[in-house]
Amino acid sequence: MKTILKILFIIFLIWMIVGAYLLNTKHPKAQIVMGLGVLYMSFILMPLFIYYRYKDGKYKKYVMNSNKDKKKAED
Repeated sequence: MKTILKILFIIFLIWMIVGAYLLNTKHPKAQIVMGLGVLYMSFILMPLFIYYRYKDGKYKKYVMNSNKDKKKAED
């Protein structure tokens, strides 16, 4: 999964660089290329990254549990 994310991120970077080049050369399809790049990042790359980072429950140490907080406050 980690290598897939790296490959997808490199594709995204290349896509954005090509889009920026097309914008600078005033190509008629430049806006479409940039828009598709943003959609690619937001609907493919980011969900996969979020799933990969939080699938093992690594986030639990950052979540505040109100029940534990109440018990600590009572002690």
